[in-house]
Amino acid sequence: MFDFRKEKDQLGELNIPLKAYYGIHTARAMENFKLSGRAVNFSLIKAIALVKKAAAETNNELKYLTGAKVKAIITAADEIIEGGFKNEFLVDALAGGAGTSVNMNANEVIANRAIELLGGKKGDYSVVDPFKDVNLHQSTNDVFPTALRIACIYSLRLLSAKITALQGAFQRKEKEFAAIVKIGRTELQEAVPITLGFEFSAFAEAVSRDRWRTFKSEERLRVVNIGGTAVGTGLGAPKSYIFQVIEKLRALSGLGISRNENVVDATANADSFVEVSGIMKAHAVNLMKIANDLRLLNLLGELKLPEMQAGSSIMPGKVNPVIAEAVIQAGLRVTANDEIITGAAARGTLQINEFLPVIADALLETLDLLINTNEMLYRHIDGITANEMKCKEYFEKSPALVTAFLPHIGYEASGKLLVEFKESKKDNLREFLTEKLGAELVEKVLSPYALVALGYRDDADRA
Repeated sequence: MFDFRKEKDQLGELNIPLKAYYGIHTARAMENFKLSGRAVNFSLIKAIALVKKAAAETNNELKYLTGAKVKAIITAADEIIEGGFKNEFLVDALAGGAGTSVNMNANEVIANRAIELLGGKKGDYSVVDPFKDVNLHQSTNDVFPTALRIACIYSLRLLSAKITALQGAFQRKEKEFAAIVKIGRTELQEAVPITLGFEFSAFAEAVSRDRWRTFKSEERLRVVNIGGTAVGTGLGAPKSYIFQVIEKLRALSGLGISRNENVVDATANADSFVEVSGIMKAHAVNLMKIANDLRLLNLLGELKLPEMQAGSSIMPGKVNPVIAEAVIQAGLRVTANDEIITGAAARGTLQINEFLPVIADALLETLDLLINTNEMLYRHIDGITANEMKCKEYFEKSPALVTAFLPHIGYEASGKLLVEFKESKKDNLREFLTEKLGAELVEKVLSPYALVALGYRDDADRA
């Protein structure tokens, strides 16, 4: 009996562990929402604490909160922003109520830590009240979406840096492999010649587009609804607070955020999260395509992926392309999250989106996954080596090689040469072409420069 304190709400009383910084509202949510087994992404919790700090400082400057109480609230918020009290945020990531339980979890932890800093006992809300003090002039409906936008922007900036590093890794390989000629492939069949460097240039360009889109997507999240309280009208908050809290939050966050001119819109609609998720899905699609291409090139032996771990519990010596496989799995999760975010945003009703918790869980997981995936893949790419001899082997044997000579000898003559090659029973088409067309022309046409040039020169030699 001495290990608990009693707390009371409109539904009655509950025993709360004495050591707990959370309170009765968090405890009820923990009992009600036994769903995913995952806590709320802590980047969102830190962003909520930042919003609470901005509100406290604004209320202090406007004399709505004064003295040691407000200083203790700000200190408690700072400690959470710095990563403290992570184990006190126990509400399930998929809790119902549009984020109310998460907001109350933050209010209670900040209040009880502030009480402790002031020398009081946790649960004595006459010292610092979660509602009257920590949540003053706020609603879950403006705190939660504002904090989610802030958390996403921070993650997008980190992701943008990771994508930039991945782009650089592909560009380094593009230069390293620039002179390695090989056969191209379409529909899993041999096609016209290309260089391994050009293949990697396509990877780099795709990632470059992702970097630009990710950087620009921050703009979709900069407009927030803090100050709108319950439905975007600001009911219950003084006008001075509404205009000042956004300035305070901009300064504390270091982000170029602003309040939406139509705060009712910003409170009711979640389409900006859908747009950002779509951009993240596009990036995931590129990563999956690249990872699968790397697996195929590794299978063909044209390049060698770094060996990361044993690949089988029964086959000694087997090594699998595990990093590429992991990239594909992460991409599949991102595309699934996009579907969740789309469905949740569409199901909001009237002045609120009740499903922001699942949007937050899915979108922040997506960003974390992509940050980690880019970091993992970037380090992997630097260790890739090319097998120039294998590239040459496929290249010199492929009938598709003849296509490069069309501007010089024409379609009909090229076809006849292929027939002669097959009848000759030889296995090296390049050597055969050298015998028939001469070393000078073959070297010129099959040089790395000629193979990747955009078209052929109009004054090229023709038979």
